[in-house]
Amino acid sequence: MVLQCSLSYINDQSAFRMPAMVVFGRRWRIASDDLVFPGAFELFIRAVWWIVTLVVYTNHKGRFDCQGGTYLHNYLVVLLVLLGVIILTLCAIVYISAQGTIMNPGPRRSVPALVYLRALLYVPELVWACLGAVWVSDSSTGCKPEEVGAVIAAVVSSWIILLSMAVGVLVVFDPLGSQRPGAPPDAPRGVRDLESSESSQLFYTAHTVASRVWESRLRLLCCCLPQDNNHRAAFSSIAQLVSGFFLDTDLVPSDIAAGLALLHQEQDKMEHCRDPDEVLSHSLEDLEVELEKAAHFMKFAAAAYGWPLYVYSNPLTGLCKLSGDCCRSRQAEYDLVGGDSLGCHFTSILQSTGLQYRDFIHISFHNQIYEIPFYVALDHKREAVLVAVRGTLSLKDVLTDLSAECENLSVEGISGTCYAHKGISQAAHYIYKRLVNDGILSQAFNIAPEYKLVICGHSLGAGAASLLAVLLRSTHPTLQCYAFSPPGGLMSKAVAEYSKQFVVSVVLGKDLVPRLSIPNMEDLKRRLLKMVSNCSKPKYKILMRGCWYELFGGAPDDFPTELENRREEVLNQPLLGEESLLVQRSNTYQSLSSDDSPAHPTHLPLYLPGRILHITEDGPARRHCFAPVRYRAEWSSETSFRNVLISPRMVADHMPDVVLRALRSLTREQPFALCPSSTSNSHLNVI
Repeated sequence: MVLQCSLSYINDQSAFRMPAMVVFGRRWRIASDDLVFPGAFELFIRAVWWIVTLVVYTNHKGRFDCQGGTYLHNYLVVLLVLLGVIILTLCAIVYISAQGTIMNPGPRRSVPALVYLRALLYVPELVWACLGAVWVSDSSTGCKPEEVGAVIAAVVSSWIILLSMAVGVLVVFDPLGSQRPGAPPDAPRGVRDLESSESSQLFYTAHTVASRVWESRLRLLCCCLPQDNNHRAAFSSIAQLVSGFFLDTDLVPSDIAAGLALLHQEQDKMEHCRDPDEVLSHSLEDLEVELEKAAHFMKFAAAAYGWPLYVYSNPLTGLCKLSGDCCRSRQAEYDLVGGDSLGCHFTSILQSTGLQYRDFIHISFHNQIYEIPFYVALDHKREAVLVAVRGTLSLKDVLTDLSAECENLSVEGISGTCYAHKGISQAAHYIYKRLVNDGILSQAFNIAPEYKLVICGHSLGAGAASLLAVLLRSTHPTLQCYAFSPPGGLMSKAVAEYSKQFVVSVVLGKDLVPRLSIPNMEDLKRRLLKMVSNCSKPKYKILMRGCWYELFGGAPDDFPTELENRREEVLNQPLLGEESLLVQRSNTYQSLSSDDSPAHPTHLPLYLPGRILHITEDGPARRHCFAPVRYRAEWSSETSFRNVLISPRMVADHMPDVVLRALRSLTREQPFALCPSSTSNSHLNVI
C-alpha cells in the first residue's frame, strides 16, 4: 500500500520537477521552457487569423444573404470565439514557459495543464475545419468571393496547423519516455530503500533499451547498405556509444543548445584574459621546412576526395574541365592503375595534383565499412612514393568514424600499451594488406628504388595514414606521414609518442575533429551541465543572446549565476532530480561538484598522432566577411586539444579546401606568419 501511494505521488510530481516535460504519461524531448518560441509563433498566426476573420464578419454582418448565409454567420461567430480561447491559452503558455530557469522549473509547474488544455482545443478546431470544408463544397453557392475565401483560408490554416502539430509531436517524441521515474526525496523511507536497491538494474535496462532504439535508427538510416557481420557489429558498437552518452542526464536538445551558447561565450572570455601561452621550442627553420612540405602534400590529400571536392572548390569551371573525360571509356586506366569505379575521380586527381597519368601506380575508390579509398603515385618533385588516403565522404565512412571503441595494436619497438580507434585501425590494416600483400609498394619501389615513402591524408584519411605509417615504420624507417586535421581520439599515449619521430599533424584553428574523443566529449558534457546548472537566466534569453553573439559578435555576456541566490550544494544536485534512479549510477553528476575530470574515467584516453603544427588566424577574433585572412603557425602540444572549443569556425576549419588555402597562404607569407605572438591560442584552458 505504501509503495502504491508513493508511486502515485511520483507520477503527480514528476510532471513539473524534471526539466524534460512529462505529459500524457511519458517523458518528451522538450522542456516546459521550450514553448516560448513555438507558442509565440503560433500566437502571431492566430492573432492575424482572428483579426482577418473579425474584419470579414464585421463588414458582412447582417448581409449573409446567400444560400448558406445563416450557417456562415454561425461558423464565423464560433470560429472567432474558438480562436479567442486558443489565443488566450497560447498567451498563458508563452508567459508561464518564460518563467524560471533550466534548473528551476517550479514557476512552470502549470505548463502541463495548459498543454492538456491546448491539446483539447484541437478537437473542436478539427471539427470546425471539417464543417467549413463541407459548407464550401455544398452551401457556398451565391456567396461573395471574400466570404468563401475567408472560410477556405480558415480551413486550410487549421489543417496546416494540425499537420504541423503532428510533425512536432513526432520530432519531440522520446522512445524511452515511458521509463518509470524513481522515488522523490520526500517519499517514504521504505520506498526509497526499495528503489535504491533497483537502481543498478534500472540503469542497465534503460541502457539496453536505448541501445536497441539507436541500433534500429542506424539500420533504418543505413537501409541501403548490406547487412553483413561488419555492418551489424558497427551498428551495435555505435548504438552502445551514442545511447550511453546523455543517458545519465535529463537534458533535452534545447538545454544542450543553451549550454553550448553559454560555453562559447565563457571560452571567449577566458581567451581574452588568459596569460600568454608557452610555445614549444623548435627552430624556425624546422617550422618553415615542415610548412612547405605540408602545403605540398595537402594537395594530394585533398585530391583523394575525387570529383566532389574538385567541383566544390571550382564551382565555375570544375564541371567543364571534367565533363569530357568523365564520358570517355577508361578501360586502359583501370588496367593500369587497378582502380575500382573511378568515373570522374581519376580526371579530378590529375587536375588537382598536376601529375601525369604514368605517375600513378594504383588508385582504388573501393569503399566499404573499414575499407576506405586511397591511391599510390610517384611524386618526382619530392622524390617520394606517395600514399594518399581519402577522408570521410560516404555513409560507410561515417560508420567507420563512429566505431570509436579501442582495439589493441600490435607494433614492434614500442614500450607501453598499444591500442587505437577500432574503425580507423581496421581501415589502416586494410590499406596495409593491399599495399604489402598485393605488392603495390614493391611495384612502386621497383620503378623508383631511391625514393622515400610518404603517407598523407585528411580527417579519417589522416587517422588511417598515421596508423598505416606506424605499421610500415619497421620496414620503411625513413617514411614520413602528414596528417591533416586528424581525429583526436586516435591512438594510445605510447603510440603517439612513438609517432612523433615521423608523423606531423596539421590542425587549423578551432577545428572540432582533432578535439573529438570520448573523454573530451564526456568533459564537454560535464561542462555543459555546469553552465546550465549555474545560469539564472531563462532559456529563451540565453538562446536569443547566443544567436545574436554567433551572428554579430560583441562582448561575451556576463550571465548571472544561481550561486547569487542559492547554496552551491543545491546546484550540485543533478538535473534529473534526486527522484531518478539513474542519478545513483551517474558519473556525470557525481563529478559536478569538482572542476576536475571524474576520478574514474570510463574510457581509455586516446591522443593525436605525432608532432602537432597548429595554424591559427592572426588578428582580431572576428573579422569582416571579405577581409583578408592572415595566418600564423607554431608547434603545439596535445594538451592544447583536450577541450572542445565552441566556435562558428569549428566545422569550417576542418574542410580540406580551407586547410589547403591556409597552408598556401602561410608559405607565401612566412616572414610575418611565423613570428611568435602572445595572442596565440594553442594552450587555451576553459572552464
